[in-house]
Parts: sequence; C-alpha cells; structure tokens
Amino acid sequence: MIRVIADNITSPLGFTTEDNLTAVIRGTTRLCRYEGRWGLPEPFTASLFDEGEVEDTFARRIRSEKTYTRFEQMAILSAEDAIRRSGINPASPRVMFIIATTKANVALLEQHSKNIPDDRLLYGEAARAIAQHFGNEREPIVISNACISGVCAQIEAMRAIEGGVCDYAVVIGADEQSPFIVSGFQSFKALSPEPCRPFDIERIGLNLGEAAATMVVAPTPLQGEKGVDGYSFDAETEGWTILRTAIRNDAHHISSPSPTGEGSYRVLQHLLANGSCHEELTLINAHGTGTLYNDEMEAKAIYRAGLSDVPVNAFKGYYGHTMGAAGVLESILTMHALDRHIIIGTRGFDESGVSKPVNLSHRHRITSRHAFIKLISGFGGTNAGILFDKVPLRAH
Repeated sequence: MIRVIADNITSPLGFTTEDNLTAVIRGTTRLCRYEGRWGLPEPFTASLFDEGEVEDTFARRIRSEKTYTRFEQMAILSAEDAIRRSGINPASPRVMFIIATTKANVALLEQHSKNIPDDRLLYGEAARAIAQHFGNEREPIVISNACISGVCAQIEAMRAIEGGVCDYAVVIGADEQSPFIVSGFQSFKALSPEPCRPFDIERIGLNLGEAAATMVVAPTPLQGEKGVDGYSFDAETEGWTILRTAIRNDAHHISSPSPTGEGSYRVLQHLLANGSCHEELTLINAHGTGTLYNDEMEAKAIYRAGLSDVPVNAFKGYYGHTMGAAGVLESILTMHALDRHIIIGTRGFDESGVSKPVNLSHRHRITSRHAFIKLISGFGGTNAGILFDKVPLRAH
C-alpha cells in the first residue's frame, strides 16, 4: 500500500486544493460558452483559464530563467505547492516523476515558439522539462492512456514504490485545451453546447476542461517504524491510502464504451473481491462525462456489481472533462471532501436518465465514513479504478 502525503490542484477554479474544494462546495463552476474561440466555427462550452492567467501566475510565483510552455507551467504550478508541503527533496534520485497527459504540448501544433525546441512536442521531452525544473535528472515516466491516464499514473506510482524502484513518486495529471482537441470532440458530436448534466435524463454530451493536479505518494510504514521521510507512526495516525487497484480493457470499440459496462464492472468486481470494504464503502466517484453512452455504461456496471445503494457523484459539472488530469484531480477532491465529511453533489444532475438505479444527488450529503472508489473509463475500451481509504498507517 502507498499513502498520499501531499497534493495540489491548479484549475480555473483556483491554484490550490483548498481554493478548488471551497469553490466546489459553493457550487461554483467555470464552465461557460465560447463562440469564435480559436477561430472554430462551432461554439462550445468548456472550463478554461482566462487568457494569460497561467502565464502571469507562473511569472509571479516561479523563479526560472528557462522558458516553459503553458502546459508545462500548469504542471509545475500544481507540483510546486504539493512538493513544498510534502517536505521531500524533489532532486533526489529516489524520487520519480510520473506525468499523466493525453495531449501534453498540443498547443505547439498551432503556436510555434522560437524559445521552445520542436522536440518538446514529444511527451517525454515535456515530462523531462517538468522534472528537471525541480532538479530531478531521473528519466520521468509518461502515462498516456486516454481518459484513464491519471488513475493509471497513480497505479504506476504504487507499483514503483512497492517494487523498490523509488521511495517517492510525484504524480502529475495535466492537460490544456486547444483547437485540435475541441474540434476533434466536435467531430464526434460528443460536446454539449450547455453545461453538462452527468447521468441526467436531459444530458446530451460532455464539456472539456483544463487543469493540473499533483499527488506526492510514499510507502505506508509499519506501526512504530520510521518511514523513508524519517517520521514514525502509531496506530492513531491516519492517512489516505491506496488499498487496491484495477485496470481492465473490454476492447469494445475505439471510442464507444461497452454497452454492458463490462470493463468497469470487472474493475469494480476486482476492487471489492471477497467483499473487502463493501460495507464501509462511502462513495463511488464516477467518470460521469454526461454523454449518453458513458453514463449508461457506468450505471450498468455499478448495478451489476451490486452497488446501486452506494452514493455516486461526478465532478464534470464543475470542471468539464480535464482528460489526463481527471483521475488525479477527482481523487484529490474526493479525499478532501470526505475529510470534511461531505459527499459532493453532482452539479447538473436533476432526474436520472440511465436504465439502472444509481444513488445520485445534486445536493451535498453528509457522511462519517471514508472508503471510496475512483472509477474512470476512456477511449479504446480502457477502464480503471482505485479503492482508497483513510486508515491507520500500519500493517493490515
């Protein structure tokens, strides 16, 4: 098992996790309609940073003589605060950077810069620039597995730490939006011209968003022993821990999810094998994109897994679909909301529009429990999930 020791979110709702959580609890969203943006002929609704907001914030907060792209600046801004609060030395060869992204420096396709080498279009080069900003010369890992990238990156961090490959992992999920991405989703007829409505009977599509989110993760020490960070823990100390993970590919279609929810069902089945944490499960944080097929598929998977009574929520009504950032951002928000005993309501949801019962509400709910599942799916039949719980930092 591994534990989350620090985190941070950078999004249009704020540049810290606290800012983001406060905005979401208030019901705030930055989803708005854009007409003529980037010269695209069709209007679209998305959650985007204001023009120059990322660059101006980076210039104020980060001291660097090097030139970074907007995407890289988003990732560095997110990671800077998380790393600072974790207390780790990011330059240590025992620290691994893992970057989850679907398109990385995609904006360089439209906006070439004389100060940015062309090879920064390569995901590995972008990741290397981010890691080297923190003095880390170790080869970073890039996870680019469609929408499940952020969850896959957390799973890779767990495997690397448990396998002794590193002592800490800095997991950064990040993506920015561009005309290439927006026009691609428009060609699928997948975008909603209005704020998305996850699982709702009136849902017609998804919105896109941009964000970066960072977790710093470490091994979970046994009771009384000192961890790699020099601290010792007793049975009274609790922390957010990854208990179990799963990745399943149902290979149904290049872009359409399995109509039976096969992949997501298999993920849930594995996470709760032998009934582990079933009775204590507080919440399923769903992918909840607001498309007709994704929400229907997830509802069927949850029903088939016998979890129709478990509360479900989705964050896309606040952020849109943040692609490579989604799995990290939504895991972090769920942890911090549950720390406050809150199940965040699903913004945009009013009346169920899926064929199987799902326990959703647009209102926030109160809970005294912690265990939750982050469920996610993506193009190519990909599905993944993580079972988290806030547990004593000792052996189980």
